[in-house]
Amino acid sequence: MNLAALDDAALDDAALAAKLALEAGRLLTLVRENAGLAGKALGDAGDRDANRFLCEAIRSARPDDALLSEEEKDNPARCTKSRVWIVDPVDGTREYSEGRSDWAVHVALAVDGVPVHGAVALPGLPGEVVIRSDQPCALPAATVPPRFVVSRTRPAREAEAVAAALGGALVPMGSAGAKAMAVVRGEAEVYLHSGGQYEWDSCAPVAVALAHGLHCSRIDGAPLVYNQPDTYMPDLLICRPEWAERVLAEVARLAG
Repeated sequence: MNLAALDDAALDDAALAAKLALEAGRLLTLVRENAGLAGKALGDAGDRDANRFLCEAIRSARPDDALLSEEEKDNPARCTKSRVWIVDPVDGTREYSEGRSDWAVHVALAVDGVPVHGAVALPGLPGEVVIRSDQPCALPAATVPPRFVVSRTRPAREAEAVAAALGGALVPMGSAGAKAMAVVRGEAEVYLHSGGQYEWDSCAPVAVALAHGLHCSRIDGAPLVYNQPDTYMPDLLICRPEWAERVLAEVARLAG
């Protein structure tokens, strides 16, 4: 009898997401410290081991739910399910393999396309940082002008243009989860991305951001919908609610 599996099955969905994100982060830290690997080999090992752990744990604890992971072949049958777990075992594999801190683990549950529960672990930070949808904290005071988190290698054109229009500053950062949690943690006000992602890149961060009172949408203001046949998501906006209207208006002006 697997007592750990029984314990997981007894957890509610939000607590399960948080526990699995935390444990996957611990596993990834051990791999990075002890595997004797570097570069692509390290990234591949981390992706493989964390994916195996997360997928086995979710299938054991929630056998009736569907599962979508970046590191597994997609099963289209998930689209017939109301409940689907969407995970990114290592969000920011490049940052993870380079020994940086700006990478994350994403575990989320979407119900009828809505990200209702999620957790984002940031194992590269000191301590065990897991930001979860069921334990929202008050947002720190916002900074004016706003800070925009952007890709450290490929800043989105729209983000650069909107930041310039609002007098904002750009904050380069690695993974999508790290950028989204920077807004939750009060380290930035806006995360505007238009370079294309996949559902696993944003489902958990959006679940957490929504629970903390942030605005989350496509960059045209349309809702973010998950568990779609095509998992590609062209863009998203996660930002402080007081900046949402102005950011969306600037994006629309640029598009017009």
